[in-house]
Parts: sequence; structure tokens; C-alpha cells
Amino acid sequence: MRIDIISVLPELMESPFQTSILKRAMDKGLAEVHFHQLRDWAINKHRQIDDEPYGGGAGMVMMIEPLDKCISELKSQRNYDEVIYLTPDGVTLNQKMANSLSIKDNLIFICGHYKGIDQRVRDLHVTKEISIGDYVLTGGELAACVLADSIIRLLPGVLNDEQSALTDSFQDDLLSPPIYTRPESYKGLDVPKILLSGNLKMIEEWRHDEAVRITQEKRPDLL
Repeated sequence: MRIDIISVLPELMESPFQTSILKRAMDKGLAEVHFHQLRDWAINKHRQIDDEPYGGGAGMVMMIEPLDKCISELKSQRNYDEVIYLTPDGVTLNQKMANSLSIKDNLIFICGHYKGIDQRVRDLHVTKEISIGDYVLTGGELAACVLADSIIRLLPGVLNDEQSALTDSFQDDLLSPPIYTRPESYKGLDVPKILLSGNLKMIEEWRHDEAVRITQEKRPDLL
């Protein structure tokens, strides 16, 4: 998988991809992530990429020319499955969406800034608009990192135990059940005896029942 991220602050995203699972995926050649400084496609010597909105109002708008030139150049080099704009008014990211995107080959992420991007960029290029929640960030960079992490960790070979991803919260529209490890007893709190029984069928039934219970308590909307 290849992900190209367009941003005015690419340096803000470098660190998450240099550690842990994301770095492992890149070292194994399972994922490529390339950052593109939008100002390299700016319209003048001042490297301008934003301007005042037509019709007045507060804030600045990311201009159409730099984004169109950048995206068009990337598209001339390969075919992209999706051009994704990270924006608060997009569809809220969920596990099903991450699963779907994890089987794609080439993705472009556009990180918004200021008041957002010129609508014509969305009309010309954007195929999917994604939000990571009902709140506003300074820019789309942190959202791009969240989206990339949620996708890349699902690629075959990235996690040491691939079954782990299949039992994450939301994979089956349920939250995860309680989990325990050693010691069996700590400060009067004991591991449920069913988990020590060795009866895999009963353990799976218990885990499912607990997942349903917790989902009913915390996120009944999922049910």
C-alpha cells in the first residue's frame, strides 16, 4: 500500500511513522507513506497557498491551484483508489471504513488548514471525505495520522499476531470484553475462573456475552 499525504506541515506527521507498528510496516515494505509539502506547488515566489474567501468572512481558504497541481501530478504517476479529504464535515471514521480502505493499493490524503479548501478541489478530485470526530483541529495532519494508523495496522504481516486485529473493538460491532493477564489475584481482585478453565468454547461464549454487556452499557447505539 502507498499513501501520499499532502500538507502544509508535513513535519508534524513524521514522528508517528518512525516508531512502533507503522515503522515496522514500512521497514517490511508493506506500506509506503510519502509526505508532500503543498507549498512546492505554490502559485508565486512567496509560496502562497491560501487567500481570502469570496463573499467575505473570517479566516483564509486553501487555494485551488496548488492543490490541483499537486494532485494532478501525483495522479499522472499512478492510479489512486481514493483521494481522501480529512474534514470535520466528512463521514465519521469507523472500523468498517478502515477495513475497506486497508485493501486498497494507492491513497491520497489531503490535510486541510485554515477554514478549509476551495470547494472546487472537492468537486474535481476528492472521492471520499472523512472526519475523525465531531470537533475541529488546527489542521488535518493529526487526523491523517489517525486514519493511516487505523488502515496500516490491518495490512497482512504488519501485526505479529494477525488474529489480534480481528478481535479488536468494533470489528463485529461490539466493544472488546475484559482482558486479564498474570497474576491470577491482585489486591483481592481475581481473574474470572472461566478464563483459567482451558475450555475454549466456554471462554469464547463468555467473551461474547461480556462484549455484548459492555456494549449495551457503554455504546448501545452500536447494537
